[in-house]
Amino acid sequence: MNDKRPHSSIVVDGVAQAPSRAMLRAVGFTGTDFNKPQVGIASTWSMVTPCNMHINELAEAAAMGADEAGAKSVPFNTITVSDGISMGTPGMRYSLVSREVIADSIEAVVCAQGFDGFVAIGGCDKNMPGCAMAMARIDRPSVFVYGGTIALGAQRRDVISVFEAVGQKAAGTITDEQLREVERTAIPGPGSCGGMYTANTMASAIEALGLSLPGSSAQKAISQAKRADSHNAGATVHRLIERGIKPSDILSRESFENAITLVIALEGSTNAVLHLLAIANAAGVPLELDDFTRVGQRVPVLADMRPAGQFAMTELIDIGGIQPLMRMLLEAGLLHGGCLTVTGRSLAENLAEVAPYPAGQRIVRPLDDPIKPDSHLVVLRGNLAPDGAVAKITGHEGLRFTGRARCFHGEEAAMGAIMSGAVGKGDVIVVRYEGPRGGPGMREMLSPTSAINGRGLSGDVALITDGRFSGGSHGFVIGHITPEAFDGGPIALLADGDEVTIDAERREINVKLSDAELASRQADWRAPQPYAEKGLLAKYAKLVSSASEGAVTDGPHQPPSS
Repeated sequence: MNDKRPHSSIVVDGVAQAPSRAMLRAVGFTGTDFNKPQVGIASTWSMVTPCNMHINELAEAAAMGADEAGAKSVPFNTITVSDGISMGTPGMRYSLVSREVIADSIEAVVCAQGFDGFVAIGGCDKNMPGCAMAMARIDRPSVFVYGGTIALGAQRRDVISVFEAVGQKAAGTITDEQLREVERTAIPGPGSCGGMYTANTMASAIEALGLSLPGSSAQKAISQAKRADSHNAGATVHRLIERGIKPSDILSRESFENAITLVIALEGSTNAVLHLLAIANAAGVPLELDDFTRVGQRVPVLADMRPAGQFAMTELIDIGGIQPLMRMLLEAGLLHGGCLTVTGRSLAENLAEVAPYPAGQRIVRPLDDPIKPDSHLVVLRGNLAPDGAVAKITGHEGLRFTGRARCFHGEEAAMGAIMSGAVGKGDVIVVRYEGPRGGPGMREMLSPTSAINGRGLSGDVALITDGRFSGGSHGFVIGHITPEAFDGGPIALLADGDEVTIDAERREINVKLSDAELASRQADWRAPQPYAEKGLLAKYAKLVSSASEGAVTDGPHQPPSS
């Protein structure tokens, strides 16, 4: 038995495995293929969303790369759901859940079929952490490929333009025809949403972790560069198998600090906190909520990216992508250059020949002139969030907000109040029972935050939730409040008119109530009926951990023995 390919040899070697070989011949294996390492190609292709509609072509390129390198590729599919389409509906409950389904399904196929390694290709928000969790959990030679970003629409529009246009229509500042024009022109074709929203944030983080090839996270979906990246990923997995390099050789506390550092410099999505905690859990790497605070104290925000900033991912790609930024951070001592990557080389070696950004570019600031001198990802604690909450404070919103609570059971109730004009200046909008268990599934509050911004209230109200936010959300918003309302957390005890203070400088979120009053309300509180009694959502609600632990459905995972 070839000790470099023990997994596939168990499936195809020897007299007893003749039935397995017979089945594989029917799907295209030849006699010589049984002697080759088998490389699975985990594709998230689907016509469900523009983020993934082109990924079948990338999967074909990855398979070709693996085959040409001397392996035998075996493509297979996993699911995707679209955040942008399901946003604001009950279907959004399945978004975060799909991350677990993707990781579980890749594990099921790779381990059942005995693949020696695999390529995982993701496009929409939950594909990427789902793929990375599977890579960490299975611990076989593997490479992640990002499907790439979408082109800008007319007048530099993107999907967030449409969400905010809904708020503008509610406020009466645009007409029905103007809304339809935005709707028709914002999404021009394949690729993931175009700002530093969750997809581009997580693609960048995974590259910083060392799990994708250099440059993979900053490529246009429809480009020769992206097809070449996919082809090279297939060939790279074959080399990783030969060298015995696995994710456990790459993922470390230092590599996760690199990912956190890059997310901060790019002004990335709060979802990165949730997903990096989950990937670290799958890898068995200790990572806690407070690590984001520790790293964030020394890392500045440098990229003027949407949603809070001006520029789109395609515009960052046009000046060199994220690699020049990573080299800048490395030279400043903010990245761990010795971390191994899927190239078989260290991060520092990968960046050694990277050219700086062109003179005069306005997208990435120099280190001595940052947008913000420390992290925009702020972990808050206080009597409203004793186990933590996550805010995205870029500085545009201010650093402190005090207002009166306006409490809503679920997103739909809050959205109705915002659209009708019932929410006004000085309100702290409380959207609760949207946590991992209570939602279940921890829906993103993009529709409410976009409606707030569209109505021109972003500087005058705050929104707090035990749910989470899209990478496209901006404003004075705090999510991931733990314990969540469904578990009887303090957010469940708030009443209309309670005075809530959010202080980003002190990293606190508090309600002006005594401990005795909170205890009295706790005694009277009763959990609501669960949203789902059976099926996937009910299973998820029973298994899922706190948002402060990554909202995962299993404990630290030991790689399967076969």
